Amino acid sequence: MARKFFVGGNFKMNPSTREQKKVLVNTLNSASVDQDVEVVIAPPALYVIPVKETLRGDFKVAAQNCYEKPSGAFTGEISPAQLVDAGIPYVILGHSERRTLFHETSEQVAAKTCAAISAGLSVILCVGETLQEREAEKTKEVVESQLKPVVAALSEADWSKVVIAYEPVWAIGTGKVATSAQAQEAHADIRAYLSTAVSASVAENTRIIYGGSVNAGNCKELGSQKDVDGFLVGGASLKPEFVEIINAKKA
Repeated sequence: MARKFFVGGNFKMNPSTREQKKVLVNTLNSASVDQDVEVVIAPPALYVIPVKETLRGDFKVAAQNCYEKPSGAFTGEISPAQLVDAGIPYVILGHSERRTLFHETSEQVAAKTCAAISAGLSVILCVGETLQEREAEKTKEVVESQLKPVVAALSEADWSKVVIAYEPVWAIGTGKVATSAQAQEAHADIRAYLSTAVSASVAENTRIIYGGSVNAGNCKELGSQKDVDGFLVGGASLKPEFVEIINAKKA
C-alpha cells in the first residue's frame, strides 16, 4: 500500500493575535487542495480547540507538545488524555526547539511518545542533526541515537501511529535547505534503521517527512524523492504558499 502524503504546518508561537489566527484558518478553509494529502496543522496550545472548531473537516489539528503523565501537579503542561478528550488526534514531539531550547532528552521524548500513543494520539516524531554534526558526517549516528529510545519504548503495532519528521536543525528557520539528495539519503537511512531495529513492514509503512525551510519553490523537488513522504512546514505554513506546498504532488 502506498504511503499517504502528509503535510504538517507547525505554527510554533504564532500568530500573535486571535484575528491573525482567524485569517490563517479562513485561508485554509477556502483553499483548493489535493484530496490525496493528509493535512495537519499545529497552532499554539491556546488556539488548539478554537482552530479545531473552525477548521474545515478534511484537515486535522495537532498539539505542539504534551507531557508524559495523564494528569497531576504539572503546572503549564498538557496531558495526552486532555488532548484526546478535546478531539485532537496528533501531537508533535521531540521538535529540535524542544530539544535545544528546553533541553528535552531523547529518553524524555520516547516517554512522551509512548504516553501519547497509549492515550490514543498519533505522533509526529521529530529527529535531526545540528550543522556541527552534519559537517562531522554524524547525521546517521545522531538520528539513530534519537530514534533508539523510541524503538525501545514502542511495540511494533505502535508504529502505525507514528510519522517521523526528519528536520536538520541547521535548516530550520535559516533559509538553508537540505538538497533533495541529502533529504533522500537521510530518509533512506531512517527507513533502513527501522527495518533492522523494528521490522521490514514498519520500515515500509512508516511515513518519513522532511522539515527545514520548506517553501513553494523547493517543495516539488523534495516531494519527488522516493523516501520523502511529505513535509513538516514552519514559517511557510503561516503564508498563502502553504497551499502550494500541500499541493506539491499535484501534476
